[in-house]
Amino acid sequence: MSLYLTRRIAKLPRRILAETAVELKLLSEKWKLLLAGLIFQYIHGLAARGVHYLHRPGPVLHDLGFLLLPELGKERGYVSEILFASIFVSFVLWTFSPFIFKNKRFYTVLIWRRVLAFLVMSQSLRIITFYSTQLPGPNYHCREGSPLARLPPPDNVLEVLLINFPRGTLFGCGDLIFSSHMIFTLVFVLTYQKYGSKNFIKVLGFVAAVIQSLLIIASRKHYSVDVVVAWYTVNLVVFFIDKKLSEMPDRSIKASTLPVTAAKDGKTKEENHKLLNGNSHDSLDLRPRTQVNGKNMENGNDDESGKDLNTP
Repeated sequence: MSLYLTRRIAKLPRRILAETAVELKLLSEKWKLLLAGLIFQYIHGLAARGVHYLHRPGPVLHDLGFLLLPELGKERGYVSEILFASIFVSFVLWTFSPFIFKNKRFYTVLIWRRVLAFLVMSQSLRIITFYSTQLPGPNYHCREGSPLARLPPPDNVLEVLLINFPRGTLFGCGDLIFSSHMIFTLVFVLTYQKYGSKNFIKVLGFVAAVIQSLLIIASRKHYSVDVVVAWYTVNLVVFFIDKKLSEMPDRSIKASTLPVTAAKDGKTKEENHKLLNGNSHDSLDLRPRTQVNGKNMENGNDDESGKDLNTP
């Protein structure tokens, strides 16, 4: 067992280097889309910070989830954050698994390109929604009497652009419909549902998403509507965006491919592909031939088939 582990560890640096070379080549082609997705994460944070200036605290709205779920309390609000952090870190580590494991099913660059596309569209809808109507925040720091419930007008533009990270993101108010935590959770879970290989983890991810929903409501960080809208909106976004994006190649299937350029004998890729699959228009003639006096006779159907073969 120790010898097996030693061999695996010895091969790990070489495997990481080989995968890095492959991923860097993909990154050189897709970097613009990835960079745009990362920049939009800042734009989303900036929008959430901006709506906090518009937030006006008020009585907590009547909510069915608040009636059914016991309140965790201000001192236990960290519970939902621990679960969210676990989901986030686990997903990120899984997306980099091709660098470690021999069996690979996807490319890290391509899967993050897909994930960022899902996030950007979902967050765009979220920004439109929470700017349309500002609800009084149910979280403890957003209620009447809290010094964090209202933000004074900014002294300069830089104060807004810096978004007071990370405190501004942790104690924001007004960005309610729909839950950002549920956007990330559902995008990660749905992505693993399609590209993951362990059925147990797929079920566990779905269960974790449900528990995360309940904890968010029980922590009074969002109204129930924020979570419910996230569930169907993110699922619809992932469904339609996934249809538009080109399908990722499955690295677990090793199929023989022919080069795109023309072969040395002048046949193009399409012609070679037809030959490979036995579908060429110029099908091979497998009829038996008889050679007589240096000529190929085809079942006696040559031009001279009616003549005596011994006639000079």
